[in-house]
Amino acid sequence: MMRTQFLKDLIKQLSPTLDETTYVYCTVPKAKYGDLEHLKPIVSIAELEGLTLVIPLEEAKAEGLDYYRIFRRITLEGHSSLEALGLTSVVTSLLAERGITTNVIAGFYHDHMFVPSDRTDEAMRALKELASNPDG
Repeated sequence: MMRTQFLKDLIKQLSPTLDETTYVYCTVPKAKYGDLEHLKPIVSIAELEGLTLVIPLEEAKAEGLDYYRIFRRITLEGHSSLEALGLTSVVTSLLAERGITTNVIAGFYHDHMFVPSDRTDEAMRALKELASNPDG
């Protein structure tokens, strides 16, 4: 795949940073934004079935919420734009090639990737390799 110079420059600046907190995805039927603020969600998404939250594992355990897998957050510290065409695709494709599930949340300043906690080291290595070789 031909990468534009702009995209290559974004890739060079990835600077993946690992959050030490472990997170889980939970859903709470009939909940609305703000109902579960005490769980300290870093992501909330309203769906027809309920409110999906990404919360620290300890908060989910304390509240007795179900979850199926534990994730870690990798933040791509390079300052990217919400209109940075192709960056998310390059990163998720790289990890998918290695069989690593990736859930990406785009913030205003950074992309945040949630990967299974048991694959975190491998994901970090792959992202650092990508940043050092943006031409692929």
